[in-house]
Amino acid sequence: MRTREGGLVDDEAAVIARVRAGEPEAYAELVRAHTAVALRAAVACGAGAEAEDVVQQAFFKAYRSLGRFQEGAAFRPWLLRIVVNETRNTVRSAGRQRAVADREADLLGGEPRIPESADPAVAAEERERSRRLLDALGGLTEDHRQVVIHRYLLELDETETAHALGWPKGTVKSRLSRALKKLGLALKDGREGGGGHG
Repeated sequence: MRTREGGLVDDEAAVIARVRAGEPEAYAELVRAHTAVALRAAVACGAGAEAEDVVQQAFFKAYRSLGRFQEGAAFRPWLLRIVVNETRNTVRSAGRQRAVADREADLLGGEPRIPESADPAVAAEERERSRRLLDALGGLTEDHRQVVIHRYLLELDETETAHALGWPKGTVKSRLSRALKKLGLALKDGREGGGGHG
C-alpha cells in the first residue's frame, strides 16, 4: 500500500482555517490523517518505545504553533519537522542512542511486506534483502540516512523532504545522490562478501 496519508484530508487549508477560527475539534482531522506517517518518522529517527509520546507531543506543539503556520504551505512536512526535532530532544534527554539498525528494523517491521502464505524461500530472500539494506543504511552519515529515510521510507517528495529537514532543495538533491551511491556500493559489497548465510 503506497497510499499517502496526507491524501485523507480533502482540504487541509480549510481545516487549518477552521482550527484558527476557534474550532479546535477540526484539528482531529489532521491528527487522523497524519498519525501513521508521524509515527514512522519518530521510529525512523530513533524514538523507539517513546514514538507515540513523541508524536503526541509533536501534534500538541504543532497545534499551539498553528498561528505561525504559513498559509498555503503543506501541513505534513511542517509536522514531520516538528516530529524529527521532538524525537531528537527525546533521544538526547533520555541519553539513549539505540543502534541505527534497530531503528530501521522497527520501522520496516511495522508493515509485513509479504503475506503469511507466501513461499518461505521468497520470504527468506526478502528478509535477507531487508537486512542488507538496514546494514547499508547503518553505514551512512546521519544526514545521508535522514535524507534516504524521508524520501523513501516516509515517501516525501523533494520539496517536502527539504521542508521537513530544514535544508535547501539543492542540498536534499546532492545529499540524496551521494547517499544512494554509498548505499549502492555497500549493497554490492555486501552481496559479494556476504553470500551463503542461511
